Amino acid sequence: MRVVLTLMISLLAGIAVADSFRVEVEVPRLRVAEYHAPYVAFWVESPDRSTIVPLGLWYDDQEKWLKDIRQWWRRTGRGQQAPYDGLTGATRVPGTHQVDFAELDSLQNLPAGDYELIVEAAREVGGREVLRLPFTWPANRPQQQTVQGSNELGTVSLTIDP
Repeated sequence: MRVVLTLMISLLAGIAVADSFRVEVEVPRLRVAEYHAPYVAFWVESPDRSTIVPLGLWYDDQEKWLKDIRQWWRRTGRGQQAPYDGLTGATRVPGTHQVDFAELDSLQNLPAGDYELIVEAAREVGGREVLRLPFTWPANRPQQQTVQGSNELGTVSLTIDP
């Protein structure tokens, strides 16, 4: 009985433990006359866009500029209200920043399949950029994807560990 109970607890603990879903984002230092930190949105979508899961949003309290993150706004943002789903936080200064979305219920409840992590950045008096990182969920093995931005974002990496 004790062995069965220990095995059941171990199995349940395995279910409760979330996969690691770490995103590393480089916000480049731009040499411009009027610099504003970018608003950055993170979400997951299936190739046919039938599944869209908001993960996070970096912005200051100026909600009027959220519409500038155009794809995020059209796909999920305009249907939400503050506080926005996922991990909301302030804009980030130039440098490399990490966030782990593994604890989000919406990610844990994602049906098995192929997806893309979308990272979109937009700056006031600046440009806009969208990067896509493909992955398979749930992760049966470690996955690593890296893409290089060209203006508003630097290197963006996704690391998933089962």
